[in-house]
Amino acid sequence: MRYREKMEKKLVPCLVVSILILCSVTLVRSDASDNRYKVGEDVPLYVNKVGPFHNPSETYRYFDLPFCSSGPMTDKKEALGELLNGDRLVTAPYKLDFLNDKDSKIACKNKLTKEQVAQFREAVSKDYYFQMYYDDLPIWGFIGKVEKEGKNDPSEYKYYLFKHLHFTIFYNKDRVIEITAQSDPKNVVDLTEDKEVDVEFMYSVKWKETEIPFEKRMEKYSHSSSLPHHLEIHWFSIINSCVTVLLLTGFLATILMRVLKNDFVKYAHDEESAEDQEETGWKYIHGDVFRYPKYKSVLAAAVGSGTQLFTLTIFIFLLALVGAFYPYNRGALFTALVVIYALTAGIAGYTAASFFCQLEGTNWVRNLLLTGCLFCGPLFLTFCFLNTVAIAYSATAALPFGTIVVIFLIWALVTTPLLVLGGIAGKNSKAEFQAPCRTTKYPREVPPLPWYRKTLPQMAMAGFLPFSAIYIELYYIFASVWGHRIYTIYSILFIVFIILLIVTAFITVALTYFQLAAEDHEWWWRSFLCGGSTGLFVYGYCLYYYFSRSDMSGFMQTSFFFGYMACVCYGFFLMLGSIGFRSSLFFVRHIYHSIKCE
Repeated sequence: MRYREKMEKKLVPCLVVSILILCSVTLVRSDASDNRYKVGEDVPLYVNKVGPFHNPSETYRYFDLPFCSSGPMTDKKEALGELLNGDRLVTAPYKLDFLNDKDSKIACKNKLTKEQVAQFREAVSKDYYFQMYYDDLPIWGFIGKVEKEGKNDPSEYKYYLFKHLHFTIFYNKDRVIEITAQSDPKNVVDLTEDKEVDVEFMYSVKWKETEIPFEKRMEKYSHSSSLPHHLEIHWFSIINSCVTVLLLTGFLATILMRVLKNDFVKYAHDEESAEDQEETGWKYIHGDVFRYPKYKSVLAAAVGSGTQLFTLTIFIFLLALVGAFYPYNRGALFTALVVIYALTAGIAGYTAASFFCQLEGTNWVRNLLLTGCLFCGPLFLTFCFLNTVAIAYSATAALPFGTIVVIFLIWALVTTPLLVLGGIAGKNSKAEFQAPCRTTKYPREVPPLPWYRKTLPQMAMAGFLPFSAIYIELYYIFASVWGHRIYTIYSILFIVFIILLIVTAFITVALTYFQLAAEDHEWWWRSFLCGGSTGLFVYGYCLYYYFSRSDMSGFMQTSFFFGYMACVCYGFFLMLGSIGFRSSLFFVRHIYHSIKCE
């Protein structure tokens, strides 16, 4: 029986890991194109969305602008991740048959009314861009241009709409390898005045042969982030930052180890010389240091949620490192996030219930409900508000009702049952809290502390050093998520993440030691808050990035940026808080194991 139980304990984690990787890889690879075409065969071209270039979240359907169509429009069936990404693909008015060159072909004709001219003019003034997909290859371009040369008064600006697109397509045997689209700057429509205009949308197609193999056709889109010059600067900045942080960490670690060694020698000498000598420092509070904290149900739920988010992050990194998130694999990241978060709910339930029962908690069901709502609750409320804003703007970021139902079913049929099963397993684990010292009946009073030893100053000190290790990389991530840059150097990001974990763990342990040395035994919540404080610094960086490094504007984009970044930073807070708390718990157990406590 014991052998069987041991085998089950080993097999279950292996099965969970295998299922997660297989499901995630299957989902993120499901829409990869591998089509072969014959001469003259229709290759699908879809128009996706349009929107202001500087507002990546504010996107609209292509035909929300008064573009014309050459025939009946057909919506492409989208996967869950594509819908979450705001993709809404529709058949395009341009026909790009395989290996068929075309010259100034008329796609469709349209007579623009005064209102439609004003709509196009406003879009051109906001630098609207379009996005299309041809054989799953992305195409971008601006819909028009503003002529400002020699004019200081905005009322004198000229607004033009591009009406001729030149497509250059590269092929290798029977496969499409690359496509570019260029607007003809001379073939435009004047939109400056409010008057009816007749427009003929035209296009040209030129096919060229290339030696690039099909397997490497997506590498073009990652070159911008991995050019030798950019990569060298990137690596140098990261190494410089990380070496500085690690040197500081090593310096503090050396000091802490020496102080601890002196403490152990001192306490051992005191025990040998005088048994009745009054204790001082962190040994003095050995009877209170393992006293269970206030709001232990909330702490257990926070540790459980943070552990789940940490597991989610590790799996996302594994998928990224094996190449699952290649550029413009539409919605792959969102699909992986939803699926893996749902499948790791059991980890949160098990961790929270097990820890709560170790702290002699009784109402484990309520603790489980709190664990399930601690992160999902704020995320759901934020989503409801932002989805309402997107609906009011008629933006593609507004999720269809069917997609919302699918996400709810995943939460109800996968996340919740796994959370409950994990909670039941954690409750039945019957693990005891390993405290090396007995807790006294009555708590000691915490002595008065100077202001810099209070919670908020300690959180500020704890969050600054880990944040300094990641702030350079944050710019590249923000420019990718909230801009149009492509991020593909996941190896650098993973190294930075590991350093972030190490620095967070150490700085939290160091502050916990100084807190105990000041005879303050209320370290439980302090260690969690100090560990997670980096999330607050990241949100502070959001303010800096929005106002100083980006050109985002408008209520919708502002609400999306600060709303969803608040959820991301809150998740960061929970994840790093659980790392800091576990590190401190391990450290406190270790140092009190090393001395004799009555």
